[in-house]
Amino acid sequence: MAANIVCRSLLAASLIGLAACDRGPELPESAGYGPNPTLPEPHPTGAFPYVNIARAVGWRAHEAPTTASGLSVQALASGLDHPRWLYELPNGDILVAETDAPPTPEGLGSGGIKGFFTRFFMNEAGAQKPSANRITLLRDADGDGVAETKEAFLANLNSPFGMALIGDELYVANADALLRFPYKEGDTHIDAEPEKVADLPAGRNYHWTKSLLADPVGSRLYVGVGSNSNVAEHGMEEEQDRAAILEIDPTDGSSRVFASGLRNPVGMGWNPATGELWASVNERDELGDNLVPDYMTSVRDGAFYGWPYSYYGQHVDPRVQPQNAELVKMAIRPDYALGSHTGSLGFTFVEEADLGPFQQGAFIGQHGSWNRSPRAGYRVIFVKFDKGVPVGQPQEVLTGFLSEQGEARGRPVGVIIDKRGGLLVADDVGGAVWRVASKRGE
Repeated sequence: MAANIVCRSLLAASLIGLAACDRGPELPESAGYGPNPTLPEPHPTGAFPYVNIARAVGWRAHEAPTTASGLSVQALASGLDHPRWLYELPNGDILVAETDAPPTPEGLGSGGIKGFFTRFFMNEAGAQKPSANRITLLRDADGDGVAETKEAFLANLNSPFGMALIGDELYVANADALLRFPYKEGDTHIDAEPEKVADLPAGRNYHWTKSLLADPVGSRLYVGVGSNSNVAEHGMEEEQDRAAILEIDPTDGSSRVFASGLRNPVGMGWNPATGELWASVNERDELGDNLVPDYMTSVRDGAFYGWPYSYYGQHVDPRVQPQNAELVKMAIRPDYALGSHTGSLGFTFVEEADLGPFQQGAFIGQHGSWNRSPRAGYRVIFVKFDKGVPVGQPQEVLTGFLSEQGEARGRPVGVIIDKRGGLLVADDVGGAVWRVASKRGE
């Protein structure tokens, strides 16, 4: 079955066989975390990736994730359709993007046999289902941690993801465009037609999510755009304005590349100690179990972070030809590694919250691996910051997304701190938004 640990390789035109493969040296997962992770020699997997899928099964009645000591968890809302990303409005309403990948446009092909089996395995993992294409509003008016209102706020979108409010205008990042909607406080739905602010890179949509963050004064919007491939195997012409964070002027839609070489920048936030932009980034696959670590890093204007030519600074990826030695020399080493293949998507800073010892740092939602043995991620972690810099090893905050049988009951994605000081977690496979807070009386 797809959940078994196998190494897939093509033996004939449509035949998948099992073969031994070198996954690199055995290392503790902790070796891939921190400011100085262990980076073993690369072990390319060849034409077909190693697969170790956790089959998506969802949560049974009365099941929930497991919290760190002193914390509690409950479902703010359940029965959602692939909730991926979260945003809180000024009045405390929570917006949830119920979304999945858009169809591949005609003419770009399906990726051949490798693409066929990749889609099959991703489907087993709970991804690549028809997208609900909506944003849902959750309202917890009485503050008991459970939303009494769950209403379609925006519908008929195109794989929506990032959201940001500037004044009375709500911005939504679809897979292919940045849109603007009028908003007034208390709205539970918006019927107005959107205004397109700017086109966003689309096409093959290997990475389709478009995260969104406004600057503190609302004069610029930042969009995280992932690469259109693992390591530019479709050619760099398909990577225009991708593997980058774009800066967009919302008044006229003008856009520029703020930083590049970021394979799939998803979560973004402003470091409260330094004012710098930070992002969580998913790194490349198919170099072994312990390469390449996902990471979180400060993002500098005009900086280059290596993709596709190098990883974790100036470690050259031997698969990428031709190389670009000048760009590699410019590649910046990230600030903090988050483990290889962990799917570190969600990212939010926290200063003070109703979360016991988890203060002054960052929470990361780790969606979980599909190509690593043993599996990694499938949890929410916390990393302490000191004077604006991450320190020490991560601490687990929310676990239990993998069952004892190795099936995925849930997969965490977006994370935010709500106005009451709780941690909200979007769980796409589990169809829920979880709220974590301190246990009362402790």
